[in-house]
Amino acid sequence: MKDFLTYLKNYLRRLSFKHLLFTLLFTGLLVVCNYTFGIERRIRDIRPWYLSLFSFFFFYSAVFFFTWAITGIPAIRPRASGRRFLLILLAAPLYFSFKMIHWDLSLILPASLQYPWDRYALIVLQLPAKLLLLCMLLWGCGKLLQQDKAQFGWTTRNFRPGPYFLLLTLLIPLIALASTRPDFLHTYPKVKNIAFIGGYTKTTGPWQLLYELSYGLDFLSIELFFRGLLVIGLARYAGEQAILPMAAFYCTIHFGKPLGECISSFFGGMILGVIAIRTRSIFGGLIVHLGLAWLMEIGGWLGHQ
Repeated sequence: MKDFLTYLKNYLRRLSFKHLLFTLLFTGLLVVCNYTFGIERRIRDIRPWYLSLFSFFFFYSAVFFFTWAITGIPAIRPRASGRRFLLILLAAPLYFSFKMIHWDLSLILPASLQYPWDRYALIVLQLPAKLLLLCMLLWGCGKLLQQDKAQFGWTTRNFRPGPYFLLLTLLIPLIALASTRPDFLHTYPKVKNIAFIGGYTKTTGPWQLLYELSYGLDFLSIELFFRGLLVIGLARYAGEQAILPMAAFYCTIHFGKPLGECISSFFGGMILGVIAIRTRSIFGGLIVHLGLAWLMEIGGWLGHQ
Protein backbone atom coordinates (compact mmCIF):
# COMPACT_ATOMS: atom_id res chain seq x y z
CA MET A 1 0.00 0.00 0.00
CA LYS A 2 2.87 2.36 0.77
CA ASP A 3 4.21 1.78 -2.75
CA PHE A 4 0.82 2.67 -4.25
CA LEU A 5 0.68 5.92 -2.34
CA THR A 6 4.25 6.75 -3.34
CA TYR A 7 3.50 6.08 -7.04
CA LEU A 8 0.40 8.27 -6.88
CA LYS A 9 2.05 11.07 -4.92
CA ASN A 10 4.98 11.27 -7.34
CA TYR A 11 2.63 11.24 -10.34
CA LEU A 12 0.45 14.04 -8.92
CA ARG A 13 3.56 16.07 -8.14
CA ARG A 14 4.63 15.91 -11.79
CA LEU A 15 1.13 16.31 -13.24
CA SER A 16 0.15 19.70 -14.65
CA PHE A 17 -2.68 21.15 -12.54
CA LYS A 18 -4.07 22.89 -15.63
CA HIS A 19 -4.26 19.60 -17.57
CA LEU A 20 -5.93 17.83 -14.66
CA LEU A 21 -8.43 20.65 -14.10
CA PHE A 22 -9.46 20.94 -17.77
CA THR A 23 -9.75 17.16 -18.10
CA LEU A 24 -11.91 16.99 -14.95
CA LEU A 25 -14.14 19.82 -16.19
CA PHE A 26 -14.57 18.24 -19.62
CA THR A 27 -15.24 14.76 -18.22
CA GLY A 28 -17.58 16.17 -15.58
CA LEU A 29 -19.57 17.98 -18.28
CA LEU A 30 -19.93 14.72 -20.20
CA VAL A 31 -21.12 12.93 -17.06
CA VAL A 32 -23.76 15.62 -16.40
CA CYS A 33 -24.96 15.46 -20.01
CA ASN A 34 -25.15 11.68 -19.97
CA TYR A 35 -27.10 11.40 -16.73
CA THR A 36 -29.41 14.21 -17.87
CA PHE A 37 -29.98 13.31 -21.51
CA GLY A 38 -28.76 9.69 -21.72
CA ILE A 39 -25.92 9.89 -24.26
CA GLU A 40 -25.01 6.20 -24.17
CA ARG A 41 -28.63 5.01 -24.07
CA ARG A 42 -29.53 7.13 -27.08
CA ILE A 43 -26.55 5.86 -29.07
CA ARG A 44 -27.37 2.23 -28.17
CA ASP A 45 -30.95 2.73 -29.38
CA ILE A 46 -29.90 3.97 -32.83
CA ARG A 47 -30.86 1.59 -35.64
CA PRO A 48 -29.57 0.01 -37.82
CA TRP A 49 -26.51 -1.28 -35.95
CA TYR A 50 -23.92 0.34 -38.20
CA LEU A 51 -25.28 3.82 -37.41
CA SER A 52 -24.96 3.01 -33.71
CA LEU A 53 -21.39 1.82 -34.38
CA PHE A 54 -20.54 5.04 -36.23
CA SER A 55 -22.11 7.15 -33.46
CA PHE A 56 -20.08 5.38 -30.76
CA PHE A 57 -16.94 5.83 -32.86
CA PHE A 58 -17.64 9.54 -33.30
CA PHE A 59 -18.33 10.01 -29.59
CA TYR A 60 -15.33 8.02 -28.30
CA SER A 61 -13.00 9.59 -30.87
CA ALA A 62 -14.14 13.09 -29.86
CA VAL A 63 -13.57 12.32 -26.16
CA PHE A 64 -10.21 10.64 -26.72
CA PHE A 65 -8.75 13.23 -29.11
CA PHE A 66 -10.06 16.20 -27.13
CA THR A 67 -8.50 14.95 -23.90
CA TRP A 68 -5.25 14.27 -25.74
CA ALA A 69 -5.45 17.85 -27.06
CA ILE A 70 -5.91 19.11 -23.49
CA THR A 71 -2.79 17.31 -22.27
CA GLY A 72 -0.93 18.00 -25.52
CA ILE A 73 -0.34 15.42 -28.26
CA PRO A 74 3.42 14.83 -28.14
CA ALA A 75 5.67 15.76 -31.03
CA ILE A 76 7.03 12.39 -32.11
CA ARG A 77 10.11 11.77 -34.20
CA PRO A 78 10.65 10.14 -36.62
CA ARG A 79 7.52 10.90 -38.65
CA ALA A 80 6.74 7.21 -39.18
CA SER A 81 6.45 6.72 -35.41
CA GLY A 82 4.09 9.69 -35.21
CA ARG A 83 1.84 8.07 -37.81
CA ARG A 84 1.79 4.82 -35.83
CA PHE A 85 0.83 6.74 -32.71
CA LEU A 86 -2.06 8.50 -34.46
CA LEU A 87 -3.20 5.22 -36.03
CA ILE A 88 -3.51 3.68 -32.55
CA LEU A 89 -5.44 6.73 -31.36
CA LEU A 90 -7.96 6.03 -34.14
CA ALA A 91 -7.99 2.24 -33.74
CA ALA A 92 -8.76 2.48 -30.01
CA PRO A 93 -12.21 4.15 -30.25
CA LEU A 94 -13.03 2.02 -33.31
CA TYR A 95 -12.40 -1.19 -31.36
CA PHE A 96 -14.47 -0.04 -28.40
CA SER A 97 -17.30 1.00 -30.70
CA PHE A 98 -17.45 -2.57 -31.99
CA LYS A 99 -17.35 -3.78 -28.40
CA MET A 100 -20.34 -1.64 -27.40
CA ILE A 101 -22.77 -2.95 -30.00
CA HIS A 102 -24.50 -6.32 -29.80
CA TRP A 103 -22.97 -9.02 -31.98
CA ASP A 104 -25.36 -11.43 -33.68
CA LEU A 105 -23.52 -14.72 -33.24
CA SER A 106 -26.51 -16.89 -34.17
CA LEU A 107 -24.80 -17.99 -37.40
CA ILE A 108 -22.13 -19.90 -35.45
CA LEU A 109 -24.62 -21.73 -33.22
CA PRO A 110 -25.89 -25.22 -34.08
CA ALA A 111 -29.30 -25.09 -35.77
CA SER A 112 -30.57 -27.69 -33.31
CA LEU A 113 -30.04 -25.38 -30.32
CA GLN A 114 -33.43 -24.27 -29.03
CA TYR A 115 -34.71 -21.65 -26.58
CA PRO A 116 -33.57 -20.85 -23.94
CA TRP A 117 -30.13 -22.30 -24.65
CA ASP A 118 -29.68 -20.46 -27.92
CA ARG A 119 -30.32 -17.16 -26.13
CA TYR A 120 -28.04 -18.19 -23.25
CA ALA A 121 -25.24 -19.09 -25.68
CA LEU A 122 -25.57 -15.74 -27.47
CA ILE A 123 -25.13 -13.93 -24.14
CA VAL A 124 -22.23 -16.02 -22.84
CA LEU A 125 -20.30 -15.96 -26.13
CA GLN A 126 -20.46 -12.17 -26.58
CA LEU A 127 -17.55 -11.20 -24.34
CA PRO A 128 -15.14 -14.01 -25.32
CA ALA A 129 -15.70 -13.07 -28.99
CA LYS A 130 -14.95 -9.43 -28.25
CA LEU A 131 -11.83 -10.41 -26.31
CA LEU A 132 -10.69 -12.31 -29.39
CA LEU A 133 -11.13 -9.13 -31.45
CA LEU A 134 -9.00 -7.25 -28.91
CA CYS A 135 -6.27 -9.89 -29.13
CA MET A 136 -6.25 -9.38 -32.90
CA LEU A 137 -5.96 -5.61 -32.37
CA LEU A 138 -3.09 -6.03 -29.91
CA TRP A 139 -1.35 -8.42 -32.29
CA GLY A 140 -1.66 -5.84 -35.08
CA CYS A 141 -0.44 -3.03 -32.80
CA GLY A 142 2.44 -5.22 -31.65
CA LYS A 143 3.52 -5.72 -35.26
CA LEU A 144 3.06 -2.01 -35.98
CA LEU A 145 5.04 -0.91 -32.93
CA GLN A 146 7.47 -3.82 -33.13
CA GLN A 147 6.61 -4.72 -29.53
CA ASP A 148 6.04 -8.11 -27.94
CA LYS A 149 3.13 -8.96 -25.63
CA ALA A 150 5.11 -7.92 -22.54
CA GLN A 151 5.08 -4.34 -23.84
CA PHE A 152 1.30 -4.27 -23.35
CA GLY A 153 1.60 -5.30 -19.71
CA TRP A 154 1.29 -9.06 -20.18
CA THR A 155 4.15 -9.87 -17.81
CA THR A 156 4.54 -10.96 -14.19
CA ARG A 157 8.15 -9.84 -13.94
CA ASN A 158 8.71 -8.10 -10.58
CA PHE A 159 4.98 -8.53 -9.90
CA ARG A 160 3.85 -8.94 -6.26
CA PRO A 161 0.13 -9.76 -5.83
CA GLY A 162 -0.11 -9.14 -2.06
CA PRO A 163 -0.63 -5.34 -2.11
CA TYR A 164 -3.41 -5.64 -4.69
CA PHE A 165 -5.37 -8.13 -2.61
CA LEU A 166 -4.94 -5.80 0.36
CA LEU A 167 -6.30 -2.89 -1.68
CA LEU A 168 -9.22 -5.06 -2.76
CA THR A 169 -9.95 -5.95 0.86
CA LEU A 170 -10.07 -2.25 1.78
CA LEU A 171 -12.76 -1.72 -0.89
CA ILE A 172 -15.17 -4.24 0.64
CA PRO A 173 -16.88 -1.73 3.00
CA LEU A 174 -17.54 0.62 0.04
CA ILE A 175 -19.12 -2.23 -1.92
CA ALA A 176 -21.24 -3.17 1.10
CA LEU A 177 -22.46 0.44 1.32
CA ALA A 178 -23.18 0.59 -2.41
CA SER A 179 -25.14 -2.66 -2.16
CA THR A 180 -27.83 -0.84 -0.17
CA ARG A 181 -28.53 1.69 -2.93
CA PRO A 182 -31.42 1.23 -5.40
CA ASP A 183 -29.40 2.29 -8.47
CA PHE A 184 -26.73 -0.30 -7.63
CA LEU A 185 -29.31 -3.05 -7.10
CA HIS A 186 -30.99 -2.10 -10.38
CA THR A 187 -27.75 -2.99 -12.19
CA TYR A 188 -26.28 -5.80 -10.08
CA PRO A 189 -25.88 -8.71 -9.98
CA LYS A 190 -25.32 -9.01 -13.72
CA VAL A 191 -26.06 -12.74 -13.52
CA LYS A 192 -29.75 -11.85 -13.41
CA ASN A 193 -29.42 -11.41 -17.20
CA ILE A 194 -29.73 -15.20 -17.50
CA ALA A 195 -32.62 -15.60 -15.03
CA PHE A 196 -34.78 -16.82 -17.92
CA ILE A 197 -33.10 -20.27 -17.81
CA GLY A 198 -34.48 -20.90 -14.32
CA GLY A 199 -37.55 -22.77 -15.51
CA TYR A 200 -35.59 -25.00 -17.90
CA THR A 201 -33.01 -26.61 -15.61
CA LYS A 202 -33.00 -28.12 -12.14
CA THR A 203 -29.57 -26.69 -11.27
CA THR A 204 -28.78 -23.15 -12.38
CA GLY A 205 -25.46 -22.98 -10.49
CA PRO A 206 -23.14 -24.33 -13.24
CA TRP A 207 -24.79 -22.09 -15.86
CA GLN A 208 -24.45 -19.07 -13.59
CA LEU A 209 -20.80 -19.92 -12.95
CA LEU A 210 -20.14 -20.12 -16.69
CA TYR A 211 -21.81 -16.75 -17.12
CA GLU A 212 -19.64 -15.24 -14.37
CA LEU A 213 -16.50 -16.62 -16.01
CA SER A 214 -17.56 -15.03 -19.30
CA TYR A 215 -18.31 -11.80 -17.43
CA GLY A 216 -14.83 -11.95 -15.90
CA LEU A 217 -13.23 -12.08 -19.35
CA ASP A 218 -14.62 -8.62 -19.97
CA PHE A 219 -12.37 -7.23 -17.25
CA LEU A 220 -9.36 -8.93 -18.77
CA SER A 221 -10.17 -7.15 -22.03
CA ILE A 222 -10.69 -3.84 -20.18
CA GLU A 223 -7.28 -4.05 -18.50
CA LEU A 224 -5.54 -5.16 -21.69
CA PHE A 225 -7.13 -2.33 -23.64
CA PHE A 226 -7.04 0.63 -21.24
CA ARG A 227 -3.96 -0.09 -19.15
CA GLY A 228 -2.13 -2.41 -21.56
CA LEU A 229 -2.56 -0.62 -24.89
CA LEU A 230 -3.57 2.95 -23.98
CA VAL A 231 -1.10 3.41 -21.12
CA ILE A 232 1.79 0.93 -21.27
CA GLY A 233 1.70 0.64 -25.08
CA LEU A 234 1.58 4.41 -25.65
CA ALA A 235 4.02 5.25 -22.86
CA ARG A 236 6.91 4.85 -25.30
CA TYR A 237 5.55 7.95 -27.10
CA ALA A 238 4.00 10.00 -24.32
CA GLY A 239 5.07 8.60 -20.95
CA GLU A 240 2.73 9.53 -18.07
CA GLN A 241 0.90 11.89 -20.41
CA ALA A 242 -1.11 8.86 -21.60
CA ILE A 243 -2.88 8.44 -18.25
CA LEU A 244 -5.38 11.34 -18.27
CA PRO A 245 -6.84 10.67 -21.77
CA MET A 246 -7.19 7.00 -20.83
CA ALA A 247 -8.99 7.91 -17.57
CA ALA A 248 -11.47 10.17 -19.40
CA PHE A 249 -12.14 7.51 -22.05
CA TYR A 250 -12.48 4.91 -19.29
CA CYS A 251 -15.05 7.07 -17.48
CA THR A 252 -17.26 7.34 -20.59
CA ILE A 253 -17.56 3.56 -20.95
CA HIS A 254 -19.26 3.55 -17.51
CA PHE A 255 -22.10 5.81 -18.66
CA GLY A 256 -24.57 2.93 -18.38
CA LYS A 257 -23.57 2.23 -14.76
CA PRO A 258 -24.78 3.87 -11.52
CA LEU A 259 -23.65 7.50 -11.21
CA GLY A 260 -21.32 6.85 -8.27
CA GLU A 261 -19.57 4.04 -10.15
CA CYS A 262 -19.19 6.25 -13.22
CA ILE A 263 -17.63 9.14 -11.28
CA SER A 264 -15.28 6.88 -9.33
CA SER A 265 -14.18 5.17 -12.55
CA PHE A 266 -12.27 8.29 -13.61
CA PHE A 267 -10.19 8.35 -10.44
CA GLY A 268 -9.92 4.55 -10.36
CA GLY A 269 -8.71 4.64 -13.96
CA MET A 270 -6.07 7.20 -13.04
CA ILE A 271 -4.83 5.10 -10.11
CA LEU A 272 -4.71 1.91 -12.17
CA GLY A 273 -2.95 3.82 -14.94
CA VAL A 274 -0.29 5.08 -12.54
CA ILE A 275 0.24 1.54 -11.21
CA ALA A 276 0.40 0.11 -14.74
CA ILE A 277 2.93 2.64 -16.01
CA ARG A 278 5.06 2.15 -12.91
CA THR A 279 5.00 -1.68 -12.84
CA ARG A 280 4.64 -2.24 -16.61
CA SER A 281 2.12 -4.97 -15.80
CA ILE A 282 -1.67 -5.19 -16.05
CA PHE A 283 -1.98 -8.01 -13.53
CA GLY A 284 -2.23 -5.79 -10.46
CA GLY A 285 -5.08 -3.84 -12.03
CA LEU A 286 -6.66 -7.10 -13.17
CA ILE A 287 -6.71 -8.44 -9.60
CA VAL A 288 -8.36 -5.26 -8.33
CA HIS A 289 -10.77 -4.87 -11.23
CA LEU A 290 -11.84 -8.50 -11.52
CA GLY A 291 -12.07 -8.91 -7.76
CA LEU A 292 -14.14 -5.74 -7.52
CA ALA A 293 -16.49 -6.95 -10.27
CA TRP A 294 -17.15 -10.30 -8.60
CA LEU A 295 -17.52 -8.67 -5.16
CA MET A 296 -20.15 -6.35 -6.70
CA GLU A 297 -21.93 -9.44 -8.03
CA ILE A 298 -21.95 -10.87 -4.50
CA GLY A 299 -23.04 -7.50 -3.06
CA GLY A 300 -25.87 -7.25 -5.58
CA TRP A 301 -27.04 -10.77 -4.79
CA LEU A 302 -26.97 -10.12 -1.03
CA GLY A 303 -28.69 -6.77 -1.48
CA HIS A 304 -31.64 -8.48 -3.14
CA GLN A 305 -32.05 -11.05 -0.39
